[in-house]
Amino acid sequence: MSAAMTMFREPDAGCPRANGASRCSHCGVRKLSVCAALEPDEFCALEDILRSACFAPRDHLFNQDEPSESVYNITSGSVRLYKLLPDGRRQIVGFALPGDFLGLAMSEKNAFSADALTPVNACQFGRRDFSALLDRKPHLLRRLHAIASHELSLAQDQMVILGRRTAEEKVVAFLIGLRDRLARIDSSTVHVPLPMTRQDIGDFLGLTVETVSRMFSKLAREKALVIVPDGVRLLDLKRLASIAAT
Repeated sequence: MSAAMTMFREPDAGCPRANGASRCSHCGVRKLSVCAALEPDEFCALEDILRSACFAPRDHLFNQDEPSESVYNITSGSVRLYKLLPDGRRQIVGFALPGDFLGLAMSEKNAFSADALTPVNACQFGRRDFSALLDRKPHLLRRLHAIASHELSLAQDQMVILGRRTAEEKVVAFLIGLRDRLARIDSSTVHVPLPMTRQDIGDFLGLTVETVSRMFSKLAREKALVIVPDGVRLLDLKRLASIAAT
C-alpha cells in the first residue's frame, strides 16, 4: 500500500447500542453493499472487525500477486481495477464505485491491482476476520454469493462488448452501464462523472485512446451527449440506450 494512504480505527468506545443505532446504520451505501444482509442489531459484529481507510488519488488499495490480507467495502470515491500482463501491458478489468466490495479472492494472492481514481473512503476488514464473520452469518455469505453472481454476469457482458461490438457501441455501452450503476447512488440519470482517463476507458474497452476520443467527439457533434469538465451529460437517452442495447 502507498505510504500516503491514511488509515485509522475509531476509538474503542463500543457500538452505541443504548440508542439502538450504530455507525454502520448511518452509512449512505449500506443498502447497496454486502452489509445490506445484516439486521440493525448485527452491525456491531461488523464494526468490531472493521477499520476505516482513506486513500488519496493514485494510492494503491492492493497490488496484483501480493498476499490477499484485507477486503474492502467502498463507501465513497472511485477505484480502478487492473491486471498487468507478462509483457508489461495493462488491462483494466473494471471500475469500483460506492457500495462495491473488493478483495475477497479465491486464492491467497490478489488477482488484480486496485488504485484510487479519486479520494476514496472504505471499510477495511482483515480477510480472516471477515471469513470468520461469514461463517457465523450465513445470510451475509448468501448476499456475497449474490453479488459475485451479478459480477460474473457483468464480466460475461463485458466479453460480448469486447468481442462483438463496434467502437461506438462499446463507448456508449460503457457510458450507459456507468450511468445505471451511479443511478443506484444518485437519482440523476443524465450526468455521468468520468474520473478515469480516456486511456483508462480505452484499456477497459479494448480501444486506443484516439478511438475513444474520436467516439466522444462524434457523439457530441451528433448532440447525443455534451462533454463537461468532470464527465459527460447525456442528452439523447433514447438513442444512446438503443445503441447500448445493440
